[in-house]
Amino acid sequence: MNQYAVWGNPIIQSKSPHIHQLFAQQTERAVMYQAMLGDEKLFEQQLEQFFVKGAKGANITAPFKERAFKLADCYSERCLLAEACNTLVKLEDGRLYADNTDGVGLAADLARLGWLLPRQNILILGAGGAAKGVLYPLLQAEQRITLFNRTHEKAVSLVKKFAKFGVIQTACWEELNDRDRDFDVIINATSLGLQGKSVDLPSSLFKDTKVYDMQYSLESNTPFLNYAHSQGANMLQDGIGMLVGQAAFSFELWEGVLPNIMPIISHLKMTGQQCIKQ
Repeated sequence: MNQYAVWGNPIIQSKSPHIHQLFAQQTERAVMYQAMLGDEKLFEQQLEQFFVKGAKGANITAPFKERAFKLADCYSERCLLAEACNTLVKLEDGRLYADNTDGVGLAADLARLGWLLPRQNILILGAGGAAKGVLYPLLQAEQRITLFNRTHEKAVSLVKKFAKFGVIQTACWEELNDRDRDFDVIINATSLGLQGKSVDLPSSLFKDTKVYDMQYSLESNTPFLNYAHSQGANMLQDGIGMLVGQAAFSFELWEGVLPNIMPIISHLKMTGQQCIKQ
């Protein structure tokens, strides 16, 4: 039975073990997948021992994505650009291969929704690790990206790094307030929702615009989606599909088969609704 785990701190809230259990059932693979609490000081040693004991792979979540990235021996291009990994694979020769499936998970979910048409104008909020992890796959999908971040210099730095891969630029608040600037999709890649907050944006941006939050909530809308709805947005989607999508691409790297994410998303939404009723 191949052994995998997701490492993070905190980790008790992770839905990854349940998702991968469903993947294993669907694909008839014998796998064991656990949630592992990483120690802030000892994470590298913990992860090394995990693989020494025979584990085949691992998912990495906050706050360890950058630290796990530095432990790998070889990388996918999208992982190198993100400078962070969410997936590690133990190769047959003993080396650790690092990948970042967050961006392809997002792109797959946008495609599932019919929100990934060529040459769209996409506004991404944030310029931290979450944004950096999805830029390359979105640019590969011919999306025209505008970055908005409270610290404008961070957005400028990302534009310089990713400009060779497609159309990407920054915008300040005043430029966003320009009514001639229309976006097909707005994607929230900030972590403000964890504090119950959201980015303040001109209300004109939300008219006839699709709004996607990379965070998710099975019990209610996220703070950002509530804010967008209050500003007139009606096409709203949280990141549950991205969560399942990135997990599916990790599973494919390990087990050689890509699960069907649709029934898993439906299952998670249904169980979330049952929790509300209870």
